[in-house]
Order: sequence, then C-alpha cells, then structure tokens
Amino acid sequence: MNPSSLPKLPILLKPFLLSLFLSLFFLAFLASHSYSPLLRLRTALQTPTIPPSRAGNGGASLRIRPGYSSYNVYIERQLNKTLNPKLRKIWTTRDWDRKIRVFARFFQSLKQRNLIFNHSKALSIGARVGQEVAAMKLVGVSDSVGIDLVPYPPLVMKGDFHAQPFENQTFDFEFSNVFDHALYPWKFVGEIERTLKPGGVCVLHVAVLRRADKYSANDLYSVQPLVELFKESELLEVSKVDAFGLDTEVVFRKKKKKIENS
Repeated sequence: MNPSSLPKLPILLKPFLLSLFLSLFFLAFLASHSYSPLLRLRTALQTPTIPPSRAGNGGASLRIRPGYSSYNVYIERQLNKTLNPKLRKIWTTRDWDRKIRVFARFFQSLKQRNLIFNHSKALSIGARVGQEVAAMKLVGVSDSVGIDLVPYPPLVMKGDFHAQPFENQTFDFEFSNVFDHALYPWKFVGEIERTLKPGGVCVLHVAVLRRADKYSANDLYSVQPLVELFKESELLEVSKVDAFGLDTEVVFRKKKKKIENS
C-alpha cells in the first residue's frame, strides 16, 4: 500500500502521538531496568541475615528466618510446639525410651573422648521433657539439668536460652540440639560461654546438610558462623551425626584465661 494513500493526520495530532510513543517507550525501559533491583531489595528485607558485626564473614551462612515482628511473637510460636499436647504425649511415651537410648550413646561416646565426666556439672539447653538429661544421668553424669520455656520437673527447669537463669561459670558441660530455634544466635552462644567454666565443653547438634523444621528461627549453611560466634572458645571437633534430623556435631572448649606474670 502506498503511504501517500493513507489518510493524512491533522498537524496538531502528530506531536501528541509522537510524545505518547516516546513516553511509553521510556516507561518500558524503566520497568525492565528497575524491577529486578527492587525485587532483590524486597527479598533481602524479608530474609535478614545475622548482623555482620556479630558473625563476621560467616554471616552469609547463617540466616535468620523472617516473620517475627517481636520477641513475644517468637516466644508464642515456640510455645505452640512445646505445649502441643499431641507432641508432649509422644515425647513422654512412645519416644521416651528410644530417645534416651540414642542420647545415652552420644554421651557415652563423649565420655570416651574425655569431653564429659561423671563428676561434670552438666546442662541441656532446650531440653523439652528431658530425655537428654535422663540420658546423661543414665551414663553416670548425675549432676545434670535441663532448661526449656516450659519446665518438666525434676529433669527440666524453666529458662530461656537467650538469657540463662544461672550464674557465670556454672557448668563444666553444656549440650544443645536446638540452635536452629534461636532467634538471636549470638545471645544463645554468648549465654553458653558466660555460664561455662573455663575449660568447659559445649556440644551442639545442628543441621547443615538439611533444613530444620518449621519452628526453626534460623538456617545454618556451614559451621563457620558457629566458629565466629564462639569468641571465647576453641573448636575441638566437627563430625557427622545422625541425631533426630540433625547431621553435624560440633564441639567447643571454652578457653582458660592466661594468668599474667606479676
């Protein structure tokens, strides 16, 4: 078709159409170049990582899960699991003997490696109904106790692992398999180091190769963040373990302070 045969547009309409075309082209350009950064920013805000000042270079390997608008909201969510009547019944009946046997093997292995002794004063952190405590007592560590948001006497007393209810340098040994439930991992570790005696041992069972459960407050992707969080301790061992959904055992010893020569 010959362009000359097209109806001629009014002179005043041509600038308007040209302006509209340029505006649409400009908006399309902006959308294609700005959507992705905005989306990435929104995603970053929704999945905050541990503050760099707390975790150093390992911060990218420890991610705090979103969704907790306040500490009370976090506590309520944790209590939803701890107070679940069906779970508590399972923990105290069907799972009771089985978990004690498994934990007893873990603690017996630690005794053979001279990491815990019969005379050790021991703490289980996040002990729920106390299978870990019962297992420590079974292998001869009689001075053992657990803490959890909900007490289960006589094995477990009430306590928040972000603020342990104990004096400084109370325990020779501390164990936990609930690191993934810590909303503030640096406080969780800080309280362990505060209440451990110099030379005391901490053993953590964590999930590195698999994701933890829906009640977890953080995700750990390597052991490095733990090494950086334990500022007053030295890393002794890292090994694979099959422990109720957790795959890695990490062992730390709190450093003894050097006595300066007078």
